[in-house]
This record gives sequence, structure tokens and C-alpha cells, in this order.
Amino acid sequence: MPAYVTLFNWTEQGIKNAKLTTDRAKAAKAMWEKAGARFIGIWWTLGQYDGVIIHETPDAETATRLLISLAQAGNIRTTTLPALSEVEMEGILKGLP
Repeated sequence: MPAYVTLFNWTEQGIKNAKLTTDRAKAAKAMWEKAGARFIGIWWTLGQYDGVIIHETPDAETATRLLISLAQAGNIRTTTLPALSEVEMEGILKGLP
């Protein structure tokens, strides 16, 4: 399954409701599982981003749908990066001249 790294920042609404952040994470995990995806984990961070989510989804469309659903709740804004495994990267490198 394609893997993704999603960086997030809380919105004003999200920070006002910060005490609910772990409850929201559990709900997101359930949403991923229901979609046939894998919510590997969430970490809250210090610095430029308030957190990072590592996840796998069957395809980019599923990832996009799930991330839009999260954004619609109004608590976070996301930046998502596709992530390549070592095996995937080796396959890409084999195609280089």
C-alpha cells in the first residue's frame, strides 16, 4: 500500500479544543481502518508543525478523501508527502542509467 507522511498544524479551533486531540486521533484511526487503510501512528511535535501522521492507503484517492474528511472537521490543516520504502526506492534506482 502506498505510504504517506502527513504534517499538520492546528487551526484556531483545533488549539481551542486541544484537550480533545487524542480523541480526534482515535477517531481518525477508526476512519482509516474503515476505509481499508492503515493509520500507522500520530506524533505531536514542537516546531514548524504541530504533528505528523504516518499512514498507508490503498491509493491516492483514498488518502485524499480521508485527509479532506479530517480537514472538514476544522481542527487541522495538512501537508502530505508520498513516502517510498527502501524496496520501492531500489526499484526506481534500477531504472537509472
